[in-house]
Amino acid sequence: MLAAVSPTYAISYILNTDLSTTLAALAAVFLAVTGGEALYADMGHFGRAPIQSAWFLIVMPGLMLNYFGQGALLLTDPGAAENPFYHLAPDWAHYPMVALATMATVIASQVVITGSFSLTQQAIQLGLLPRLRVVHTSSQERGQIYVPFVNWALAALTLGAVIGFGTASRLAGAYGLAVAIDMVITTVLATYVALHWGHKPVLVYLLNGSLLLVDLVFLAANTTKLFEGGWFPLLIALVGAFMMLTWRRGQQLVQKARTHLRMAPKEFLEQLEANPRSAFRASQWLCRPPRAASQEPCCTTSSTTGCCTKRYSWCPWWFWMCRRWRTRTVYIWCLSALVSSA
Repeated sequence: MLAAVSPTYAISYILNTDLSTTLAALAAVFLAVTGGEALYADMGHFGRAPIQSAWFLIVMPGLMLNYFGQGALLLTDPGAAENPFYHLAPDWAHYPMVALATMATVIASQVVITGSFSLTQQAIQLGLLPRLRVVHTSSQERGQIYVPFVNWALAALTLGAVIGFGTASRLAGAYGLAVAIDMVITTVLATYVALHWGHKPVLVYLLNGSLLLVDLVFLAANTTKLFEGGWFPLLIALVGAFMMLTWRRGQQLVQKARTHLRMAPKEFLEQLEANPRSAFRASQWLCRPPRAASQEPCCTTSSTTGCCTKRYSWCPWWFWMCRRWRTRTVYIWCLSALVSSA
């Protein structure tokens, strides 16, 4: 049994086979490890210990037993290569196996869906996507969210991919290339984070470099599937990146234009000192403050109005309001907002 996990068989096969056949075999073998990244997608929700326990105590032993069984079946019955997973069970267990596989698909897809919700929320907070409706489904856990738009978009894309590709073999090419690229990106980002956290560069480059080498080998093997479905995830990635970069650039242009409409802080304080008003009520508006701004502080302590005791490195949005609508009421609102934020 231990000989079955020895890498000598794989190394011997690679050395004695031509390059095209080796790449095709590696692309097929890579599908056996896809799904491992989904196991770690919810580490932020469950923590490190549950993920490690699930992998070492349940997932890895189950996979090893399953592949051992498939290998033994193929040695005794080569004709079962058509679908060794379902041929492992007797005829009466065919439909229960289909139900089990469907349940596994639902569980794995749920992990990917919740991960998409988290990534979408982070993209919104970074200004890469417009504000979408985010529903918090738990009063205890901050990360348990639901994004309706992303949920239905994933449903439409999934149905379109299944109908468009038609067969699982054609869809496997798209899936394999997508996961291979994902693993390469993850390894590169993990290297950057490890260096940022202050780990020894030699150990970081040695460990992540070894992982990156393996990832690049699998990526090269899956590039052979580029015209057999691998173009589909690349197209989705390009469209998504184009939308995010376009939105971010548009926001930057809007903020740049608004900076010319805002009243200068010095002029605003001079008008308040010349015509002070008492604010008996305070109002507050929740909004995203503009990032583009001058380095001049927008407010300093005024002995006449006493309106502000906090220094800002950017101009708050209410200065732009005061610039556009120069009315006495709006000035009072601006003063009240400044007092509230201070």
